This record gives sequence, structure tokens and C-alpha cells, in this order.
Amino acid sequence: MMKKLFAFFFTLVMLASLAACNSNSESQSQSEPSSESEPVSEPKEPAAGLKPEETNKVLVVYFSATGTTKSLAEYAADILHADIYEIVPEVSYTEDDLAYYTNGRADREQNDPSARPAISDSVENIGQYDTILLGYPIWHGQAPRIISTFLESYDFSGKTILPFCTSHSSGIGNSDTGLYSLAQGAKWLGGRRFAADTSRGDIAAWLDEMKMMPAEAEEDTSFDFVSRTVTLNSGYEMPVMGLGTYSLSDEECYNAVAALLEAGGRLIDTAYIYHNEAAVGRAVRESSVPRDEIFVITKLYPSQFSNAANAIDEALERMGLDYVDLMLLHHPGDGDVDAYKAMEQAVKDGKIHSIGLSNWYVEELEKFLPQVTITPALIQNEIHPYYQENDVIPYIQNLGIVVQGWYPFGGRGHTGELLGDETISAIAKTHGVTSAQVILRWNLQKGVAVIPGSSNPDHIRENLDLFSFALTDEEMEQINALDRNEKHDWY
Repeated sequence: MMKKLFAFFFTLVMLASLAACNSNSESQSQSEPSSESEPVSEPKEPAAGLKPEETNKVLVVYFSATGTTKSLAEYAADILHADIYEIVPEVSYTEDDLAYYTNGRADREQNDPSARPAISDSVENIGQYDTILLGYPIWHGQAPRIISTFLESYDFSGKTILPFCTSHSSGIGNSDTGLYSLAQGAKWLGGRRFAADTSRGDIAAWLDEMKMMPAEAEEDTSFDFVSRTVTLNSGYEMPVMGLGTYSLSDEECYNAVAALLEAGGRLIDTAYIYHNEAAVGRAVRESSVPRDEIFVITKLYPSQFSNAANAIDEALERMGLDYVDLMLLHHPGDGDVDAYKAMEQAVKDGKIHSIGLSNWYVEELEKFLPQVTITPALIQNEIHPYYQENDVIPYIQNLGIVVQGWYPFGGRGHTGELLGDETISAIAKTHGVTSAQVILRWNLQKGVAVIPGSSNPDHIRENLDLFSFALTDEEMEQINALDRNEKHDWY
């Protein structure tokens, strides 16, 4: 009970003490540093950022008294494949130490510009790092004095420092600019404040905005054929093959998803308009597979765009899930930009991990993308050997967006013709596999994730078995030559 009362009191005094700070969490402060120090180098504009070269090594450094900054630092380190170092004080801070306006330890340190709390250990060979991400909580509008201890302990000449802070309500204020003189010769980038509930996707978007993302994470949408996944630009991994549930209803859908999970598949695609989100959610919840190992995609239909925020909540309620791994707009329609922005907010709220689009092509993307903030993680379009989108796929992939194909077998009365195609059948015979497996493997080797639909457990298992063979360049070209630009659905 005492801890809860303390937490409540601490939150109240935090809000009161920070009320005068900049409340715009998205702004990049260029305010003058505090009177206790003068900057030795001017910060760069945030948008300019730094594009790390392949040899650039990044270290994420953080101090976290309550755990909030720690989680965000771990997100950043994971996204950037960076090393991470926690600033641990020799004497830990207690709840009493952190209580505002009690003349406790934190109060006394922040009121004393010369205070330098001791750190328990040090960074080994800090010289190997070119870029330092520096995270800390806001205390009385400033970085804790232990950050000063850290900065004065090393030579940062020629290094780039990107600060970020956590706070209940204030912006970063001048907490970063007040540190400039403590890291002699460093190049500082404008910092950013984040709230406690900031998602991994938010951190990835910020790092992308600051041009901190590794080159391979920014543009490489290639598949890992060992893990059978692809890393989305949101930082999340997605299986490259799974199950599409279009036309599957109720128990049929439930049984199909259960069969997929039992066979080792982990990717499920559904949509509001399929009327089977509840069945998908039930199969996921009742599975013995941990939720965080399953990747669920659903979509908002244009009829939902006018009240997308409510539609997102309803989708979660129907599925009985705490979050959706990926949500798409089903196809362009009135209000699609506003609906996408509602999904962007849901990412910030932790309701959705990644967002994207379905049935968007080059012309639509050129108009749509400049109007939104978060780059789509995935675009899902009709793709099969008779409709290959050979101009659209590379366009999307060059934007750092993963492509996923629906109707891989042609769909709507064309499946028999496509599976029976002489070229595809001959290639299947050569490898001792089915025509369906050849088509799916062809997609994967083009960098297109696949979600074939089926209610047959044997076919579901077969559609996952795509890694015991590979198509030759000649076979790929033979299938590429089958393109008729023949679209089989109206989207």
C-alpha cells in the first residue's frame, strides 16, 4: 500500500514540477543550454541525422531509475543491432531518494551542478563506438547528474551523440543542450522525449527519421531462409509463409488455423470482411503456442474508414487479443488517409505492432505515402504466375516495404488451370514436389511472402514445406515467362 501511495504522490509532483517544460513531445528543442554550462558544438538539425556506414558501431547507453528508460533503450539496441550499456550507480536510488520536493537525494543532486554520483563500472573500449545513443529520465527538467558523471568519464571526440529522454509530460527541454560541454568534441543530434508507453514501432520510426537505421534494415526486404522470416521496417519479424483465411468461416476457419499452428506455421491472415476474425482469435487463444510466436494480420474495410479507431478496438475485441501484429487497409477508399492515421495512433497505443496496405499500386502509393507518417511495413497485392506485378514489386521493395501476395494459385476459378500449367508441372516433377509448392517457392525467391488459403490440413502442411528445394535461375525465368498481366480480382 505504501508503494502505491508513494507512486501516486510521485506522479503528482512530477507533473507539477514539469508543467513549465515544453509539452510538445515531437518537437526538437534548440533552446539555450542551462547557465551551468556552455555548448562546445552546435547540435545538428534532427532531420539531418547521421547515416552510419557499415563500419559504424553504435552503443546505446542509458540510466533508468524506474525501468521506463530501460525498455526504450532495449528497443533501440535491438533495432540497431547495437551494444547496450546501463549506467548503474554505486549506490542505488531508493523510492525515498526519488521523492520530489522532500530534499531527498535526487532533489539535492539536481540542485547542485557539481554533483557527480559515482558509477559502479565502465564501458570497455569505448573508442570502438562511433555513435552513442544516450537515454535518461527527466529529473526537475534536466538529465540526472549521473549522466554528467558518465559524459565526463570518456573521450567523445569525433563521436556522434543522440540523446533521448523519458518523461510523463514534458519535452526534452534543454536537458540535452545542457550536456554539450561535458562531452568535449562530440557532435550532438537534437534529442527526443518519449512517454512511458512508447512502442517499439515508435522507436523504429524515430531512428528512421534520424537516419540512424542500418542500411540493411532501411532497404533490405530479403528473406532469411534459415529462420523463414523477414524483418519488417517496424522492427518486427514476420514469417514469410502462412495461411490465408479468405472464404473460411467459423469452425472451418478455426480448424484450419489450428492445423497451421500444429504443423509449425505461425502466420495467419484475416480481415473484417472475411467475417472470421473471431474464429482466428479463438484458435490463437486456445493454441498451446505462445501468443508472441504467432503473427496475426487483419484488415480494415473501406466501410470502416470513417470510424477507424472504433473499428480497431472492435477487431481486438472480436479476436480476444491484446494486440494485432499487423493491420492493413483492405483497399483504397474514401477516408483511407484518416483511417491510416488512426492505425498510426493505435501503434503508439500498443494496440497494433505494424501497419500496412492491401491493393495499393504505384500510382496509389505515390499519392498516399506523402500524406502519412509511418511508412507501411507491408503491402499485400494479388500476385501469381499469370499476374506477376514485375514493375510493382521492386518499386515497393525499394521503399523498404515487404511485399505479400494473395491468390498465389490464381483464385476464383483459376486454381486448376494454374496448378495444371505444363511449365509449372514439369518443374514440380523435376524436384519431386507439387505445383503448389513450386508456385509458393517462386514467390519466396522473388521476395514475396505468401498466404495461400486452404482448409485441408494436408495442403496446409504441404504449403509450409518450401525449404527442401530451390528453383534454379532458369526455372525462375520459365515461370516469369508465364506472365499474362491477367488480374483475377477487381481490387
